Amino acid sequence: MRKNSLKSRHPKSFGAWKVRVLKIECPDCGSKAIIKKTNRKHREIADIYCACADVECGHTFVMNLTFSHTLSPSAKSGDAMLQQLISKLSPQQKQMTLDLLKTASN
Repeated sequence: MRKNSLKSRHPKSFGAWKVRVLKIECPDCGSKAIIKKTNRKHREIADIYCACADVECGHTFVMNLTFSHTLSPSAKSGDAMLQQLISKLSPQQKQMTLDLLKTASN
């Protein structure tokens, strides 16, 4: 198994681990390429050093991996936003919010 691979349980896998790996193709010959090293420049930017698996090709190259955009926001960031919003409320607004939450839970 590859180092640093993402593992996930798929509902139809009957408990077995299915490994998802980034598949890289050689830009020269189109064969499978192997990631040799990752150089993270920023949280959202990395250089990926690759080598073609075809020994006749032998191409080595660097690809850039970047974050593009969010499809579904993280639940963790939602909690942080809520906490920040509540901290900026006045005591009266906090009490009104608490009363509304109590009413909604009944």
